[in-house]
Amino acid sequence: RRSTMTELPKPVVFCGPSGVGKGTLIDLLMARFPEVDGQKQFGFSVSHTTRDPRPGEVDGVAYNFTSVDAIKKEIDAGKFLEYAEVHGNYYGTSVDAVASVQKQGLICVLDIDAQGVRNVKKSDLEPHYLFIAPPS
Repeated sequence: RRSTMTELPKPVVFCGPSGVGKGTLIDLLMARFPEVDGQKQFGFSVSHTTRDPRPGEVDGVAYNFTSVDAIKKEIDAGKFLEYAEVHGNYYGTSVDAVASVQKQGLICVLDIDAQGVRNVKKSDLEPHYLFIAPPS
C-alpha cells in the first residue's frame, strides 16, 4: 500500500518466459485479494496488439486492438513502456494503460516477457519485479 494519497502505487511486473504461468499467478492474486478493507487493490494493464481479435475477445478487455501504423506512430512518440514484434504482430504496454490503473489508486499488474522487462527498466516506471522461472 502507498503511504500517502498523492503517491501513486508502484506497479508489479510478472515476468518470465511464455507458458511459465504468469497469467495463472496473476489470476490467483486477483482472486485471493479482490478487496482489502472494502477497496479493490489491483488493476491489470491492458496491452495493445496489432493481431486480429480471437473469438470472444473484446477490445479494451483482452487487448487494445490497433493497427500497425497506429502502434508504430505511438511507439515513435514514446507512448509505450515496452513493445515487441512477435510473428509479424506488435504487442506492447502503453504509458497511458499503466497510468489509468494507477490513477484509480490501484496497484497496476503487468504480464511482460524478458524482452519487455529490459525496456521497462529503461523507463521511469520503477515497478517491483517478480520473475517466474520454469521448474527445470
